Amino acid sequence: MKYYDLLKFGSEHLKSKNISSYNLDSELLLAKLLNSSREQILINLNNEVDDKFLIPYKKLIFRRKKNEPVAYLIKKKEFWKFNFLVNKDVLIPRPETEILVDQSLKLINSKKSCTILDVGTGSGCIIISILKERPNCRATAIDISRKAIKIAKFNAKMHHIENKIKFLNINIDKFLFNKYDFIVSNPPYIKKFNIKRLEDNVKNFEPYLALEAGIDGFREIYKLILKSKLILKRNGKLIFEIGENQEQYSKVLLKNNGFYINKICKDIQFKSRAIVSTKII
Repeated sequence: MKYYDLLKFGSEHLKSKNISSYNLDSELLLAKLLNSSREQILINLNNEVDDKFLIPYKKLIFRRKKNEPVAYLIKKKEFWKFNFLVNKDVLIPRPETEILVDQSLKLINSKKSCTILDVGTGSGCIIISILKERPNCRATAIDISRKAIKIAKFNAKMHHIENKIKFLNINIDKFLFNKYDFIVSNPPYIKKFNIKRLEDNVKNFEPYLALEAGIDGFREIYKLILKSKLILKRNGKLIFEIGENQEQYSKVLLKNNGFYINKICKDIQFKSRAIVSTKII
């Protein structure tokens, strides 16, 4: 069987389940299985595939048909400028979360050193991306999931910056170490009863801990702001992601706790996605 035949098989099966990215997904899965690149697959469509790969490829296609995310199937996801290991223990990095990296880099002088805390680090993609661009900085990254910390440590080592990040398996409630120049976070912000309304590929596969944030969706944002008030240096920056319709109350929480709102960042759909704030009290 040739590359072309397998891709056709995969695409047709995924299309039958209304997977919109059926062509791309079938190509990525075959590239992963053959330890090749998607580009190499596409320029060698007439190459023969060893029979030993047929069943494993079909198994991947059938898993994708059940809406299991491609990122988990190929165990990697591109974020900012880099690739990261991901699995079911960490949230899949989203393009909109790159706003946190972009805003942080705009505020961090490339020649100066600063201390950064990443709250709910997950795969470590946010803090690793920042430190790759700002090598003079140092960071602490925390997460309540021991499995997520393991993945983040692997990614830091893969990007050769493991000595610049201290990883801790701890809840923000119990964290009270040092003072930081920057705190960045993509906290859980989905209302408990809205989890069931998420797309199948999210609610059925991504970690519940990284999504659910209580009845009002503000449980983790509230804790983040209260703790940041204590451990940010004066004039330090708190930069965090928010969900839909969370801008106004987040601003109230920040103002009530001594923060000045510098900027509300919009995503590509023009929805409020992140807040940049400064501790002034």
